Amino acid sequence: MWMVLGVTSVLLASTGCIGVQNGQIGKPPSSTAPATAPAQSVGNNSGGKVPESSAGAEASASIPYTREIIASKLNVPWDMDFAPDGRIFLTERGGLIRVIEKGVLKPEPVFRFEKPPLYNESEAGLLGIALDKNFSSNHYMYVYHTYQEGGQAYNRLLRMVESGGKAKVDKVLLDMLPGDRIHDGGRVKIGPDGLLYITNGDAAQSSIAQDAAQLGGKILRIRTDGTIPADNPFPGSPVYSLGHRNPQGLAWHPASGKLFSTEHGQSAHDEFNLIEPGANYGWPLLQGDEAQVPAKDASKKGPGPLKIPLLHSGDTTWAPSGITFVTKGPWKGNLLAANLRGMQLQRVVLGNDQVSVQRVEPLFKDDLGRIRNVAEGPDGSIYIMTNNRDGRGRPGAEDDQLIRLKPTF
Repeated sequence: MWMVLGVTSVLLASTGCIGVQNGQIGKPPSSTAPATAPAQSVGNNSGGKVPESSAGAEASASIPYTREIIASKLNVPWDMDFAPDGRIFLTERGGLIRVIEKGVLKPEPVFRFEKPPLYNESEAGLLGIALDKNFSSNHYMYVYHTYQEGGQAYNRLLRMVESGGKAKVDKVLLDMLPGDRIHDGGRVKIGPDGLLYITNGDAAQSSIAQDAAQLGGKILRIRTDGTIPADNPFPGSPVYSLGHRNPQGLAWHPASGKLFSTEHGQSAHDEFNLIEPGANYGWPLLQGDEAQVPAKDASKKGPGPLKIPLLHSGDTTWAPSGITFVTKGPWKGNLLAANLRGMQLQRVVLGNDQVSVQRVEPLFKDDLGRIRNVAEGPDGSIYIMTNNRDGRGRPGAEDDQLIRLKPTF
């Protein structure tokens, strides 16, 4: 049983878009045929075919940023956020919250999660972090991690307080969320409405994604004190949307305020979704353009019609994780997505409606390896986290890294 908590301590140490098939524009998709964009060639709304993009020298020359390394030899960094004073807070999946100040990674962590109770097998561990919008005055940060209790894995969301370069737990906001060594979701963001949005995966139990009474396979929405907003789509529940497999990206369009999310498919069919309150995104009955009925038990369908994604990877695997919208410069309004298995950064160009996908451009293809997260900083720089030490990559001596793309505009 999941819990929404308001305690002061915890036992821890210290819809559819233009159809794209094989790079060719098709007719607008039906309710069961979303746009498909191969990683290297997609279509636009002119009805023609867009030439394949390259992540080599030609593509790099068109990037309006210069690349520099901010931090090296990180231990599987997962998430980051930016403080008003210029510091960058980041998580390492093994249990450290770390800080970069004036371009230098501080040797001592802000906080260390002890093992146990931290559980960081495979994909689990210390995952998301978000700083409060009033961080300069209240020093709150919101942290998501996996832990074990009685041999069972769970996830929880903490509110922590940072002071003088150290942090402590202030309150447990959500506890006993479904957890496992895989499919833990883990992204934490504060929306334009000032509320917390949290992604939770299906914890390797696909059936719970369609159960509105379970918090696995959901995007959640709560206040920063842990209480549930009165306008949530399911009264008394933190559930904001359901039918997710392993969502790991959240970002709001800077003009429309619409919420976008990325989600890992089952070894393919990775998704980009437009998130609406109360909507059902189909897993495990639907992924990408492939309905799983009758292979799955359709009687277990949750509330609402099944939503199709804006974009999916077809038979290719991108493994999209963190996403960010660009708010400055020539890429303003573009969505950037970190790819793990795809080993690239995707630049998704939207149409004038700010929803439909016009084209997808791969950046740094096979250059940086696995990319876990991407975020735009307050100064317009783009920050990229590699994840080559996560057990599925080929790390170099300097991995993992936090890379800054500094604007040239």
